[in-house]
Order: sequence, then C-alpha cells, then structure tokens
Amino acid sequence: MAILVTGAAGFIGYHLSHALLAAGERVIGVDNLNDYYSVALKEARLARLATHKAFTPLKLDIADRAALLRALPDPGTISAVVHLAAQAGVRYSLINPDAYVHANVVGQLAMLELCRKLEGVRHFVYASTSSVYGGNTTLPFSETDRVDDPLSLYAATKRSAELMTHVYARVHGIPTTGLRFFTVYGPWGRPDMSAYLFTDAIFAGKPIQLYNNGAMRRDFTFIDDIVNGVLKVMAGPPPADKSGVRERLYNIGNNWPEELLHYVAVLERAIGKKAIIELAPMQPGEVTETYADISAIQRDFGFTPKTRIEEGIPRFVAWFKAYHGL
Repeated sequence: MAILVTGAAGFIGYHLSHALLAAGERVIGVDNLNDYYSVALKEARLARLATHKAFTPLKLDIADRAALLRALPDPGTISAVVHLAAQAGVRYSLINPDAYVHANVVGQLAMLELCRKLEGVRHFVYASTSSVYGGNTTLPFSETDRVDDPLSLYAATKRSAELMTHVYARVHGIPTTGLRFFTVYGPWGRPDMSAYLFTDAIFAGKPIQLYNNGAMRRDFTFIDDIVNGVLKVMAGPPPADKSGVRERLYNIGNNWPEELLHYVAVLERAIGKKAIIELAPMQPGEVTETYADISAIQRDFGFTPKTRIEEGIPRFVAWFKAYHGL
C-alpha cells in the first residue's frame, strides 16, 4: 500500500514524508515546485526524500486531476491521502488572488474527486489554517467558534476547502480530517515565514519589521510536534457521527501564544546578534493574536506538543546556518 502526500516538497510535506518513509511506508509525493518561494530549497528537500527507494516524486499541479490520475503508479494501492499542497501566505493573496483560488479551491476539489475515484482510500487528511478564525476575538480559538469573518482571501479559500470537504464526507462517504495549523516553524522552514525572514535579516544586518508596533502574539508550533500530530491523526480515520458522516476538524498548535518581542529575543540569543527593529502598523489581513485550543485533538489522539521556542528556535537557527554555510 502507499500514501499520497501532496506538497511533498513543501515544509510540512517534506517532514511528514520523511517520517513516513522512516516508518517503512511507501510515499508518492506530489508537488508542482512553483516559485512562490525558493525552488532550490524545495528541490533540496526532494533530493533528501529521493534517497529512499520507497519514495516516488511526481511533479504535477494538484488542480489538474486528470493528469494526476494518469501519473499515479498503481492508484489502487493508495490507502490514504494527506493533502498539504496549497498557496500559502496572507499578504501574497492581496497581490495574486488567482493563485489562491486555483490551488486552494480548485485544487481541493480535484483531490476530493480523486479520493472519490480511488476506492482504496481509507482516510483523507488535509491542511487548513488558523487564519480561518479571522476576526474572531474569543481566545483560545476553538473548532466550535464561528469562522464566517475571514480577514484575507487566503483564509476565505481555506474555509471554502473545509466546506467542500464537508460536502464530500456527507454525500460521498469519504472519511476526512481537517487540521488547522498554527504558525509552524523549524528546520527546512519556509522563507516567507517569520523565523526565516527574521533570521536572514539579523545575520545580514538588515532591519526586521514588527507589525502592530510589535504588539502581537503567535501560537508558534515546532515542526516535530506537528508531524507527530499528523501521524496520530492519519492512523485514526473518523468514526461516523449520528448522521453517519465520517468527518473531523481539529486545531493543531502549541497551545501557548508567544509575545512577538520575546520571540525576537529568543532569535537574537540563538544567533548571537541583536536585531535592528522597525515598528510598523498592522497589515491588511493580519490578526493580533493566535492561540489554539487543542483539547479536542488531545482528547482523541493524546496530542501533546513538547517544544517551546527556547528549544525550537535554536534548532532552526542551527539548520539555517548549516544550509547557508554560515
């Protein structure tokens, strides 16, 4: 049997694929290697995965479902689909909205249709985001909160993906689990995320911008904790609810929001150099705080994040220095 992972050259997809391969699973990794951020970084991740004989890479756009179905080796052997491919980033959605609808809406539909055609799929696990909570002011964010006030097109497309998946679970009986990720960071992380952006700027002696004059908090979640949680969820397809629908939706975060200024201080200590800080106003689409209520995933899977930023940030900085030869 095999597991299909979309976004396998991405940050979370790479780490999850690596963990699955280490556990003896066969992984089919799909990625279109787009240039939203460094293609070289994506290729470096794939090169590490390619050292495993059980890894099959496919360079494809997940929104092209016909091409994907044609390219899949032994599609009848796929037992689970973990759909992590997406167009990410809040601010970029102001610049290139079409990319978000294509990847996050059309792409989600393509993957759901694929699962409907692949009779062996026992579980469809997909990535959502804490951004769906939008203008919600109740903390911590709970899966039972209303999510009808998105602050960005990115958030709106990911909420659309959740709703489409609900329909396919109800109408077509696909067992589905959505995971709302909260600010994931760690080695091999994305260059558009704060850990990478700030570290790069500090090493280069360039200023970093702290929005809302630095008065922000984020539920930073280390990649190892995320992968551990995803693996637990993958192993437990949802049971049918009272309506017979096999569907779940979980927050997956650290359950510990950090002050942005403290986060920068931890980075400074790990790098051994002070940051040049520029305070800036709040940006469109951003929220002042994220904070995950993880009681549901703890109850159902025993998910307990273990990594605080005092441990995770130095591990990221060590990788950054090695990767860039610093």
